[in-house]
Amino acid sequence: MNNKIKISIENFHIPRWKELPNINLYLDQVVNLINDCLSPYIFPNIDYKKGENELLTKTMINNYVKNDLIEAPIKKQYSKVQIAKLFAICVLKQVYSMQEIKNLIDIAIIDSTVENAYDKFCKLFEEALLCTFTKKDFIDKNSSSDNLYLLKSVLLSCSYKIYVVNTI
Repeated sequence: MNNKIKISIENFHIPRWKELPNINLYLDQVVNLINDCLSPYIFPNIDYKKGENELLTKTMINNYVKNDLIEAPIKKQYSKVQIAKLFAICVLKQVYSMQEIKNLIDIAIIDSTVENAYDKFCKLFEEALLCTFTKKDFIDKNSSSDNLYLLKSVLLSCSYKIYVVNTI
């Protein structure tokens, strides 16, 4: 295993709800925030500031709005809810289609607020990624909730994809 990647994964952190900006952001600010947080871990060998294989672009965000994955911006600004959904989309798009991501987001917020669902997503994804890179078990097959089992399975599949891309 590449030690550089292992060290990076151990420090991996997606900003939680309370860490997201409390003000609405413009498109460029959203792109920079998410790329700064995720690109080093999902695509560690690129430099998106030089335009190399960006994880998230303005065009992608516009497509997510057109496909109803996120709500349209108000006065060209994106809220905390939209930013949280974009973080989730950037992780999930490694493996899943836009329609599958939409369905997964809908399932996640059926019995939860966006804030709680987002924080659980971040925590579990960080755990899944660390477990994948350290070769530890992540899923408890006796999970008390079908939705929790689904979320862990989905995040583990994303972690496996990131592992494969980073170690080959």
